[in-house]
Amino acid sequence: MRHPARLGIALTLALATAGCSTAAGGPDADTKSTAQAASVTSCGRQQSFAQPPQRAVALDQTSTETLLELGLQGRMAGTANLKTKIPAQYQAAYATVPVVAPKIATGEQLRAATPDFVVAGSADLYTKDRAGTREELESLKVPTFVSAVDCPQQNPAGKTPFELLFSDYENLGKVFGAEERAGKLAAEQRAAVAKAGENAPKVPQGADRPTVVYLYSVFNGMPYVAGKTGLPSEMSRIVGAKNAFDDVDEDWPEVSWEEVAERDPDFIVIGDLSERGRPGDSAAEKRATMTRHPVISRLAAVRDNRILTVPGIELDPSVRSVHALGLLAQGMKDLGYVR
Repeated sequence: MRHPARLGIALTLALATAGCSTAAGGPDADTKSTAQAASVTSCGRQQSFAQPPQRAVALDQTSTETLLELGLQGRMAGTANLKTKIPAQYQAAYATVPVVAPKIATGEQLRAATPDFVVAGSADLYTKDRAGTREELESLKVPTFVSAVDCPQQNPAGKTPFELLFSDYENLGKVFGAEERAGKLAAEQRAAVAKAGENAPKVPQGADRPTVVYLYSVFNGMPYVAGKTGLPSEMSRIVGAKNAFDDVDEDWPEVSWEEVAERDPDFIVIGDLSERGRPGDSAAEKRATMTRHPVISRLAAVRDNRILTVPGIELDPSVRSVHALGLLAQGMKDLGYVR
């Protein structure tokens, strides 16, 4: 950063006046600022707030949509790193929030927004060459938040990725004084997860469970699929399926088409990333790639069109992931795996 001292002074001034002003757009009625103090632990760091934040910045689309779902657009000073279009239900609220950076925000871009709270879905956005480390921001009296899903080692053992996601809602609700809305959201999504899992006991246990490959992306002709640590493995468990690449300890590993053929999945889930716009991102392109491939085209899942399509962004943990889970559960019924 070219002028750290000057930026630090500007940030300090903004923080001193944050409690006396409200960002454009205004918060919803049930998320009005109160003087209530709050303290939460995020990814191993305790963060304390004398009052609810008034100038929060979300460093990625996941965090942005979570804050919008909680009705907090009036408390947001910026967003960054939009990967796909904002869904219709958030567009009006999103339009009131400044865009700090269209891609990954730098430290200079973040500081220019004079935030009093920074939220991110993943810890890797807090680096020196990106938004700055959490230590750097906290030295400027700016608390930081990382989704619990991205640091499961800091959370109680046995908590599922969805439960970690719901804990994010509840902790953010506590920080912003929006506990009622956050609690309602968590309850609704817990119910959606339970509904998706209703038929899992009817699916044969163990090795007889149907196997699935999640095709997220095709880059330079190579497939990227869901590994063991990604949310799709948990989705599979909930609906009574088994991720065919559950033995690969990564979120989205690059594999070969031959490896996909060896796993010979019972069905395939395509993540549609057409809004991202890169070559091979759309569901149609992925289908065409598989049907043209000399080996993959012979798989029964491809020949018999046992292929489901879900929004790709919903396969990563976010406020929208329960929607993809519901599509997966319904798709298994449509394919005849659940009766």
